[in-house]
Amino acid sequence: MFRLSSKSAMLTPRQDYNRRARRRSIFIAAASTAAAISLLLLLIPLSPGWAAVQKSFFNAEIFAKSFPVLLRAFVLDVAIFLWCAPLIALWGLAIALCRDARAPALYPLRLFGALYTDVFRGVPVILIVYLIGFGVPGLGLPRPWNSPYIWGSLALILTYSAYVAEIFRSGIDSVHASQRSAAASLGLSDWHVMRDVVLPQAVRRVAPANMNMLIALQKDVALLSFIGPVEILRQAGVYKSLYANFTPYVAAAVIFLVVTIPATRFADRMLARQQKQRS
Repeated sequence: MFRLSSKSAMLTPRQDYNRRARRRSIFIAAASTAAAISLLLLLIPLSPGWAAVQKSFFNAEIFAKSFPVLLRAFVLDVAIFLWCAPLIALWGLAIALCRDARAPALYPLRLFGALYTDVFRGVPVILIVYLIGFGVPGLGLPRPWNSPYIWGSLALILTYSAYVAEIFRSGIDSVHASQRSAAASLGLSDWHVMRDVVLPQAVRRVAPANMNMLIALQKDVALLSFIGPVEILRQAGVYKSLYANFTPYVAAAVIFLVVTIPATRFADRMLARQQKQRS
């Protein structure tokens, strides 16, 4: 008690008020959340079709049988994500640099960057996956160049690079023009200004936004199941047909949540830290 009181005495009235306000907010938030969850747990089982839904979506026996196999299939999702993510970052940065080209002689690159982002942001990801995943192998290429893994991954790379390029471009534009001018006055070329002055700041500023794109990519890897790869979504569909039950899809959703929720919280923490540094 003496320690607590001495610690409180060291705080200014404003700090003590803020601390008590935070505690009160946390308590109210926890109480309201607990009340909402309890209400859902009480009301949902009272609905007329709950027994059928529970049997079709929350069958514990089917969940236990399908979960380990789905977890092994998820390894393929992770592998596709791991080889797509660095290529997306590099190609997206290249497109952003094309869009930032300012010399008149480089206008074709700037036009290419603008057209690229307009096209691949304007078409849904699933359509790009279908067009490339079925179209390119339809040319009759020999193995392994007709693999859906290659062309499905390329579809994700091309689409996500357009979004990442715009994120990088926003970071580049956020660097004040005076820094470019100051670097140029020191005799640095345009390339060295971009590499040594602008890009280091831009990449740091857009890290949280790019982290969110990585989370979205991890989920959209499942779209490749529509062109052949047996990853977690396709495997869940196989078990759904085998057991005539939707529980495998719930198991697949749980696996995705276990991966994406911590990553989302990490991205939010990065964004909060960045905003705190700016303030």
